[in-house]
Amino acid sequence: MKIACASILLAAISGAQAFAPSPLGRSTASSSLSVTKAELSGAESMIDSILREKNCGPVFVRLAWHDSGTYDVNVGSFPSAGGAIGSIRFSPEIDHGANAGLAGAVRLLEPVKESYPGVSYADIFQMASARAIALAGGPIVDMKYGRVDATGPEECSPEGNLPDAEAGPGGKFGGPGGTAPTEDSAVEWHLRKVFYRMGLGDEEIVALSGAHTFGRAYADRSGLGAEKTKFTDGAAAKLADGSTTTSYTPGGSPWVENWLVFDNSYFTTINDASTDEELLKLTSDKILIKDAGFKPFAMKFAASQSDFFESYAKAHKALSELGSKFEPVSEAAAPAEAAAATA
Repeated sequence: MKIACASILLAAISGAQAFAPSPLGRSTASSSLSVTKAELSGAESMIDSILREKNCGPVFVRLAWHDSGTYDVNVGSFPSAGGAIGSIRFSPEIDHGANAGLAGAVRLLEPVKESYPGVSYADIFQMASARAIALAGGPIVDMKYGRVDATGPEECSPEGNLPDAEAGPGGKFGGPGGTAPTEDSAVEWHLRKVFYRMGLGDEEIVALSGAHTFGRAYADRSGLGAEKTKFTDGAAAKLADGSTTTSYTPGGSPWVENWLVFDNSYFTTINDASTDEELLKLTSDKILIKDAGFKPFAMKFAASQSDFFESYAKAHKALSELGSKFEPVSEAAAPAEAAAATA
């Protein structure tokens, strides 16, 4: 069963509220060619405001990772290799089964693109993910900007490049689709086929899985998760600053109790048989403390949040740059600032 993930591996996660339909996937030329540091700063401030108002960080992580996670290191170059190129905003990619629910995340970010058209969609998606992690108490990811966008549906990656968290029909994970077959009866080797294809290794697989600490799985998006749990029934949810919020759409199943806080509790939870039965422990989670290659990293991250954050930040940065074509970011002021300076 294909599952959308906050580690690419993650299930369909979201803290976002409901969205009204709006147009998606505007074709754009290489919108990063003239991007300035001022425009990037403005976009970041606007994204931070959206995150604080909507508590939608998890779905922004999922959006960015599903854009990045199509990458195949063995397939040509930009844009044919896929990756963090903004192609997820187009059909047919946005309509892939693993991307269910992500059209709403694109719509939430459209005002950022409208306000700062020089910032590419690819940069906006990756920026929103990194800011979501930081504002939830996670590590600061050393992001690089200036990504060039995919310009149309013809540059979308094929369906089947993202991983499964549970087996599908016939007991197999993955399938023959995508740019490289990832089918395997063993979840650990299915995950490796997916992530090795991206050029990532075992440590990155485990570190990125740790983002399961952030968000929820929904049955109508991933086929997994309850309608709601005691942790997601509309009651106050804890935030990174110690305050609480009820500003989220109830429903779904979390992996941890404080699912709007980014910490290492995912690793302590999956290794604890006494945790609440309403918390998710999927096959792709449990394998992290069973497989000989994954377990040392999972145990290390359970014992040390700082070690987890260090590895996670590196893995997130690598993931966010897969397949990207970068143009230099200009030091010039944004047009409005330049006009004010010469007035």
